[in-house]
Amino acid sequence: MRDGIIGAGNWILDKVKTIDRWPGEGNLCNILAEEQAGGGGPCNVLFDLAAMDPALPLYAAGRIGADADGDFLLAEIRRRGIDDRFMARSAAAPTGYTDVMSGEGRRTFFHCRGANAELAPEDLERIGLPARFFYLGYLLLLDRLDAPEPRFGTGAARVLAAMRRNGCETVVDFVSEAPEKFAKTVCPALPQIDILIINELEAACCLGKPVRKTDGSLDETRLRPAAECLMAGGVNSLVVLHYPEGAAALDRQGNFLTVPSCELERARIVGTNGAGDAFAAGVIYALYRNCPLREALELGSVSSYYNLLSPTASGGAVDFARMEAKRRNCFGG
Repeated sequence: MRDGIIGAGNWILDKVKTIDRWPGEGNLCNILAEEQAGGGGPCNVLFDLAAMDPALPLYAAGRIGADADGDFLLAEIRRRGIDDRFMARSAAAPTGYTDVMSGEGRRTFFHCRGANAELAPEDLERIGLPARFFYLGYLLLLDRLDAPEPRFGTGAARVLAAMRRNGCETVVDFVSEAPEKFAKTVCPALPQIDILIINELEAACCLGKPVRKTDGSLDETRLRPAAECLMAGGVNSLVVLHYPEGAAALDRQGNFLTVPSCELERARIVGTNGAGDAFAAGVIYALYRNCPLREALELGSVSSYYNLLSPTASGGAVDFARMEAKRRNCFGG
């Protein structure tokens, strides 16, 4: 029986600054609070999963610097009982970090890739664990994994193929980029992805047109075509799209469904950093428990709900019992 979840990719120290307003160019705003915490796809997803289920076998994989920021991330990994044997340390590059400016329910990122740029296929292919899921994020922010590779197209596609041969189900997220970069870097990896979890802006990269109208409202008629575009590109099992208003999913059999978000008053939103990763963690955990797809989307929405109550990417995470109670309260069933 396969057990556990591997989280690989960008390991980042988020340096979060809560500001009182968004200044125009050349203007000033006030920093109201500062906090640092782990960030990046695998970090956020694994930390959220550790809060949901402390007994779940979790494995961290990536590259950090031999510096104080790297020490901080390792301490946070170990504090949650996550296995860190596949965390390598760079002698040349610093730990990747992001200055996160958070205010008025929005955030802006100033990012230094650091040691994440060194993460190579060889670092991940050696993982031979009998885990059920292998999560990789974020494509388009991992230089050596995004680089061309002769057999599979990119280094990331090569890693994902190796994980699938090892029996893992692959779960992937990527960041928003120009369509030409999507075609060059993400498309080669799609046939090696079992479950793709991305937001509506990232989905638009495949569709080639926005999924929001000119007034900013969601164009729901474009959600299914976007998911179908990704499935046609090679995704094997499931495409999941999330957006502030809710979530949608398309499986290989052509079943498409949507759920609304778990409502939260705007005044209660502390920060949105890591909300998408929190959603992904909820979906992954529900699928790990073999829950129906609708429940998986609902649990993802609940996970995002709690994320929004904290300024950091995983500071709002709660245990599964509390999440399930909130899911029933929000959605019934």
